[in-house]
Amino acid sequence: MSTASARLPEGRYGRSSDERADRKLKIAGAVLGTALLALVGYFAYHYVVESKISAQVIAFDATDNAVDVHLEVHKDSGTSGYCTLRSQAADGSEVGRADFHFTGSATRIDKVVTLRTTAKGTTAELLGCHTG
Repeated sequence: MSTASARLPEGRYGRSSDERADRKLKIAGAVLGTALLALVGYFAYHYVVESKISAQVIAFDATDNAVDVHLEVHKDSGTSGYCTLRSQAADGSEVGRADFHFTGSATRIDKVVTLRTTAKGTTAELLGCHTG
């Protein structure tokens, strides 16, 4: 005795509901993927373009109650802002933190700033720079 197949003949009655669902999922995935890519691109563009200030610590010299930090700042002409520096002791505790402000039309500022500390600092870390 032979059993009749439960499947319909291929191509005779159009797409199955599984194929329609797969197509809808592919379209939804493509739309969401494109939207996510556009969103990441938007934030990346604004992060790069809107960054008007960049800085780095060139060197530092620590004493018992201060750290002299050689700071180099690159910025757009006429932009004012500040950079936040901190120092930590050998055990990792923070012993000093301060904001150093700058203004003017120079696009490059190369300056040694003094960060006062509560104990001997072993590091000089640039936490970030901001306009304002």
